[in-house]
Amino acid sequence: MSIKIPFNALRPTDDAARVDAAIRRVVESGWFVLGPEVEAFEREFAAACGTSHAVSVGTGTDAIALIFRGLGIGAGDEVITTPLSAAYSALAIMMAGARPVFVDLDPDRLTIDPARIASAITPRTKAILPVHLYGQAADMDPILAIARQHGLAVVEDCAQAVLTTCTGRPVGTMGVAGAFSFYPTKNLGALGDGGAIATNDAALAARIVRLRNGGQSKRYHHDEFGVNTRLDELQAAILRERLAFLPHWTSQRRTLAAAYRRGLAGAPVTVPAEFDAGHVYHLFPVLTAERDRFQQHMRAHGVETLVHYPIPIPNQPALASETPARCPLADRICDELVSLPMYPSLTIEQVHHVTAAVQAFAPAQAPRA
Repeated sequence: MSIKIPFNALRPTDDAARVDAAIRRVVESGWFVLGPEVEAFEREFAAACGTSHAVSVGTGTDAIALIFRGLGIGAGDEVITTPLSAAYSALAIMMAGARPVFVDLDPDRLTIDPARIASAITPRTKAILPVHLYGQAADMDPILAIARQHGLAVVEDCAQAVLTTCTGRPVGTMGVAGAFSFYPTKNLGALGDGGAIATNDAALAARIVRLRNGGQSKRYHHDEFGVNTRLDELQAAILRERLAFLPHWTSQRRTLAAAYRRGLAGAPVTVPAEFDAGHVYHLFPVLTAERDRFQQHMRAHGVETLVHYPIPIPNQPALASETPARCPLADRICDELVSLPMYPSLTIEQVHHVTAAVQAFAPAQAPRA
């Protein structure tokens, strides 16, 4: 029988019984929005993140946008960020009314290059939005140093990085706040959409609590212009149960990543380096200048691959009004990235099959060093 290895597996597995029980619990309670499950999840998620406060919202995009709004960053302001991420990182800046300014990549870490940030700062710059990409933290120490020097806020995009650490520090705790996503493909995924803000700033958390619920200070009293972005009770209950499995799932991802690294030694692709043991391997990307041929080769060996992300954010038509600067390194890297299967229920035997298929690829030219 031919082997088929899907890119991801999103159905509940070892958590299935607890997810089913959580759904029944909420349905039987008859309370579906902003109730006890949300309150409990926010406490538990804050503890997992190492922060004093967590505020849940409808999406990870809303989480970023509401942090900026809570900080008073908006029209006329600029936020420096990376060109390599899901476009929602930059769209969230625009949702807050600010302008995203793109700084090119560290070619090895694939996150924003701190050495390029200072030259992008203008009198309008108010914040830096580093993205902890693919589960690995951005190079935070120099980013934080630049922010302190120029009086800028650091808002961390942690959408792909729940439980990631950077030199031992949890992501979301180094800047003023961290934004998390619970989209189903994430390491901590809901059975729908969801997001959260983690912060140690009590005033910021309180303001975001109002902003997510129409700007209400109490029912029917809208004190400021807010939005409607609330994590529902069903998703909160599911996430509470899955949060208990997350440390084990994270350990599984790291074990699989180590097997990938061993099996891809000397392979005809470039494997991005692990810069920090706190990497949680949301994705396992490799790079090849012959991506289309590589993906065809992997399909022929029964392995599904995906591309994260094929178009640098500054090149997206939706960003044209912001007159973004081009980022040549991101342009090249986005042409080469391809992600291999990575999820906790993947087996070591399946990883061995994937790495053997990669090793069997015959590129027309040698990979980058």
